Amino acid sequence: MAGTDRQRTLIAEGPAIILVEPQLPENIGMVARAMANFGLAELRLVKPREEFPNDKARSAASRADHIIDGAKVYDDLPSAIEDLHFVYATTARERDAFKQVRGPVEAGQTLRQRFNRGEKTGILFGRERFGLNNDEVSLADELVTFPVNPAFSSLNIAQAVLLMSYEWMKSGLEKETDTAFRGPELEPAPKEQLQGFFNHLEDALQARGYFRPMARKEIMVNNLRGVLTRAGFSDSELKLLRGVVVSLDYFSPKTPRGSGAPEGRKREKPAARKTAVKPAGREDIPGDE
Repeated sequence: MAGTDRQRTLIAEGPAIILVEPQLPENIGMVARAMANFGLAELRLVKPREEFPNDKARSAASRADHIIDGAKVYDDLPSAIEDLHFVYATTARERDAFKQVRGPVEAGQTLRQRFNRGEKTGILFGRERFGLNNDEVSLADELVTFPVNPAFSSLNIAQAVLLMSYEWMKSGLEKETDTAFRGPELEPAPKEQLQGFFNHLEDALQARGYFRPMARKEIMVNNLRGVLTRAGFSDSELKLLRGVVVSLDYFSPKTPRGSGAPEGRKREKPAARKTAVKPAGREDIPGDE
């Protein structure tokens, strides 16, 4: 599966994800997949509607089997959170409760700090149709909500878990701009190579009549150099660009190669086409072939 590497260490830590009375096993599976994407592993289910473990959930989990296999089922919410030190309840609507409301970024940072102190934490997610009721929200320490469109704030349960899982993973990075992998670190080419490319390109453009009218050539050249200098090309990038210009030099059908191109094999002129010559004194006779 794309993006799955069994040779690498599997991250499996962080807060427990607690689903209260989930209805569809497919949603449970998609939640497990979202958790696995961002290093969470502990899934707790409170009174799922269908029997669990469930093949539909396993299929939707897309090989996040370690989460499906390790999921625990509870008869009630108090039992599901009794061993936890701190719990967030997710909500999409304002509640009449004396509880702090956090955004996902702040909640992710708080969970990370408590995790580093050795505390066990959890995040509550409600039913697909109407979320958590007030009695269930009252069991949480704080609320977390997402900055969504106020006129359309309904989130699929797997989407909500994905958002919180992402913030959890991001809170563990040294910098929020870190990524899983980076592109190559390329050093800018020496000015000598850049100047050589300028000359090559200018010569090729001159051969093809690009500079029109000629009175504006100096301005056009300076503009081209301004654009190309800003890019900070590396040595390998300049070689690639010079290869493009060389190719145009070789295969332009109406103009010769630009004189700035490296010396090499030139195009051969096509052989002259031979024309059949009729024998002297013979006239074409219809049907005579």
